[in-house]
Amino acid sequence: MDTQHTSPPGDHPSRRGFLALAAGAGAAAALGALPAFTASAAPLRPTESPLLSGAAAARNQLWWQAPGSAGSMIRQGLPVGNGRLGALATNDPASELLTITDATLWTGGLNDTLDSDGQFPYGRDDFGSLTLLAQLTVDIPDHDLGSVNNYRRVLDLAQGVVSASYEVSGVSYQRQIFASLPDDAIVLHFSQQGGGAYTGTVSLTGTHGETTTGSSAGRYASFGATLANGLKYGAAVTAYSSSGKVTVSGASLSFSRCKDLTVVVSGGTNYAPDAAAHFRDPSLDPRALARTKVLAAARHSASTLLHTHVADFLALSGRMAVDLGSSSAAQRELDTWDRLQARWRDNVPDPELEAAYLQFGRYLMISGSRGSLPMGLQGVWLDGNDPDWMGDYHTDINVQMNYWAADRTGLSGNFDAFADYCLAQLPAWTDVTQRLFNTSTNRYRNSSGRIAGWTVAISTNPYGGGGWWWHPAGNAWLCQSLFAHYEYTQDRAYLRKIYPLLKGAVQFWEARLITTTVTDASGTSRQVLIADSDWSPEQGPLDAKGITYAQEAVWNLFGNYRTATAALGQDTGYGTTIDGLRERLYLPVVSPKTGWLEEWMTPDNLGETTHRHLSPLFGLFPGDRIRPDDSTPTDILAGATALLTARGMNSYGWANAWRALCWARLKDADKAYQLVVNNLKPSTNGSNGSAPNLFDIMDMGGGRGIFQIDANFGTPSAIVEMLIYSRPGHIELLPALPAAWAASGSLSGVGVRGGFVADLSWKNGRVTQATLTSVGGRTTTLLSRGASRQISLRPGESVTLRNL
Repeated sequence: MDTQHTSPPGDHPSRRGFLALAAGAGAAAALGALPAFTASAAPLRPTESPLLSGAAAARNQLWWQAPGSAGSMIRQGLPVGNGRLGALATNDPASELLTITDATLWTGGLNDTLDSDGQFPYGRDDFGSLTLLAQLTVDIPDHDLGSVNNYRRVLDLAQGVVSASYEVSGVSYQRQIFASLPDDAIVLHFSQQGGGAYTGTVSLTGTHGETTTGSSAGRYASFGATLANGLKYGAAVTAYSSSGKVTVSGASLSFSRCKDLTVVVSGGTNYAPDAAAHFRDPSLDPRALARTKVLAAARHSASTLLHTHVADFLALSGRMAVDLGSSSAAQRELDTWDRLQARWRDNVPDPELEAAYLQFGRYLMISGSRGSLPMGLQGVWLDGNDPDWMGDYHTDINVQMNYWAADRTGLSGNFDAFADYCLAQLPAWTDVTQRLFNTSTNRYRNSSGRIAGWTVAISTNPYGGGGWWWHPAGNAWLCQSLFAHYEYTQDRAYLRKIYPLLKGAVQFWEARLITTTVTDASGTSRQVLIADSDWSPEQGPLDAKGITYAQEAVWNLFGNYRTATAALGQDTGYGTTIDGLRERLYLPVVSPKTGWLEEWMTPDNLGETTHRHLSPLFGLFPGDRIRPDDSTPTDILAGATALLTARGMNSYGWANAWRALCWARLKDADKAYQLVVNNLKPSTNGSNGSAPNLFDIMDMGGGRGIFQIDANFGTPSAIVEMLIYSRPGHIELLPALPAAWAASGSLSGVGVRGGFVADLSWKNGRVTQATLTSVGGRTTTLLSRGASRQISLRPGESVTLRNL
């Protein structure tokens, strides 16, 4: 085993760089200071072109042979986004359509009432819903599909650009669409070679009955309005050309005989992440700000806007690279949809496609989670005003899964949106918990009558409100995700910021736990602490005590809190008290009837055997109390494995991703890989699987499939987990490498718990080189093929090991 220590390499981030991962003027705001739609300083412009070469760009591209249909935007629209604004584009030559979403355009409000059954109202008016901001259409009548040849549309995952090219009457036409964070706008640029020109109209319409008006003097069109909940919003569009004519015609922009055309659209709301201000900035005029932003961007050429965007986007997308092996020439010749179908039909591994799926998840993370609200069930990509489950934040797996990939895939800074959200909501969550949780209608109220801290409902919105049932253990799961980010970064400033969330959740559980007596198989009785009445998500009895999910989540929470008090040097006495409670927590046993880890405190299975949720396996993943080593009793490991086996291999995409992560933790490469492949299955007639644009589709029955984005992040997380496992003080390389990727491959820029970034390469299933760089970590044990090596580094240092 060869070893080499080096000083900090230039292409690895520092500790804060690993946390921020934001470039220049596009940097995300500091934690706890979520920006709304606000005025910003002029972005820095690159002095040289950052564009990738043709060959380098091609390695990171997905492509299709036909445009998307306006009637199937979720399945066929290609996504762009700058973290707050998102859009789906059809790339139809004659009628380019963009459905535009602002992450903060939510109906609803605090929703701080319970019905007679103890549930929060859960509708689009009371709880609220994410909704569309606008639709943008660029009509070019002469470019009807019937007259188009050699059509091709491309999604560039590295540079963050959607493009399309085609020919009409021998003239080559191109268009590029991107959502720029530095310019806070979506840009469409139309160009051509061969003497062609563009003639048509640009139309911006709202989706809530707004009236768009044009300004001849300003050469823009815009609208503004206020939702019933008082949230103000607005949008604006402008267009310009180096030739031809662009004019305002009523509420639209008209262009004629333009050799090139650039369209800039922006918009937003007056949402502010401040519970004391009722989540509003009353001084903000979104319509006026949108006009200011599009006109400011329009002072620059399309190439300047593109270069500014690409420089910003590449700073994030370039943080990680993955190579899972080579695909065949025949596979490469297929467009993305045909390639998905061939992979499933022929059952032949396609390593480059599988690596591209990971990079697609990273693309969505960069595009959907920067400086605004976090991504909910559909991220920032809607096709209408009625997304399923309101496009909300589900706290019993979904919002957490959305962020499993951030640290793992070199996008640690994109986690900030999730942490910022929790911090901004905390005052409202605390207030609502302490006012409503112990009301007589809440079936989950604390039987002790005590209340402290905070928790959440199954669904949450951006106004501090909850929907559906209370979710008592939801606070512990949110804190598990928040603390895991600290484990990756070792950033104590971040830990100090989230500490009130951790402490409030701990206080809630200190007040909630009840004492009961259990008797083990030998007849020995003892007193233990268990969770009060709860629901194992989302099955079985509604009000069982001591459910495994809650016991595992609270065990994890208490342990993380104790670590936090020690790291920060505060509340250490209280930390010791909580450590004592943790020692008394009941932990699940194996059922003598089923051989499974019990989901409830009974040997009976009270739910659906193949249920989508793996809540009783929280201790396997995302926790790691249960793991395949000497620290876990053999019967517990066998019971967890048996339960996972019983749950099956075919479910919704997010459920398959969770299963894949669990099998990766158990080092079963074949099962983990098969579940990744199952999520690549082409979705047809609403079936589970991947849509033509790679969005994950969830089968709701009756031929109706819906988009749910969590699988698009959970599956990439599983791919990484198969290649590298970590917890503080322990790193294992290639723990679940499938045969399909074993010949050769590499992974670089991967976050590792304990405060490191890892690069590795392998051949014939054996690690040929691994580099660890400290971003705050100091010591860890590196394991490969059963052999271990102690690593000691100072922050910024790296070590390279060969032939492991």
